[in-house]
Amino acid sequence: MMQINSVLRAPGDTTRLATAIRGAVAKVDRNQPVFGIRTEEQFLDLQVQDSRYYMLLLAVFAGVALTLAAVGIYGLMAYAVTQRTHEIGIRMALGATAGNVLRMVVRQGTWLIGGGLALGVAASFGLTRLLQNQLWGVTATDADTFIGVSALLAAIAWVACIVPGRRAAKVDPMVALRHE
Repeated sequence: MMQINSVLRAPGDTTRLATAIRGAVAKVDRNQPVFGIRTEEQFLDLQVQDSRYYMLLLAVFAGVALTLAAVGIYGLMAYAVTQRTHEIGIRMALGATAGNVLRMVVRQGTWLIGGGLALGVAASFGLTRLLQNQLWGVTATDADTFIGVSALLAAIAWVACIVPGRRAAKVDPMVALRHE
């Protein structure tokens, strides 16, 4: 059995056109089935349906990865602040202000963020050749994409550093000195 695909361009209501097509085919051969009549929009939607699904899945995984990165950075900074509680207490007992402590913790986190971003961007440039044929609408080394993603990651990481920094700035020097 041979299948014939036809594409028609017509103005107006497509439901009336489908009825007319079925009638014209029935005049020629009553046993010939007519099925799968779609508008151009419906046809294109079917063509890109899998790509949309994969992009949604990729976006969900990217969101999970971003959340895990933020939680990991927060955990690392919270642990580092906990390890330095005694030192922070001594600094505050010697006159350091809450702002000084916050800046110290955020500065330490900023160095870690900068190093991580530098390594990540370098690795991304190295791996772009593997993904080059999967990209559509951007080049493998699109500067806007690299800058945007780096800025987003840096902002999230910086916020993840501020929370333990603010907690460290509220440490009571006497409690911190008695900690050990």
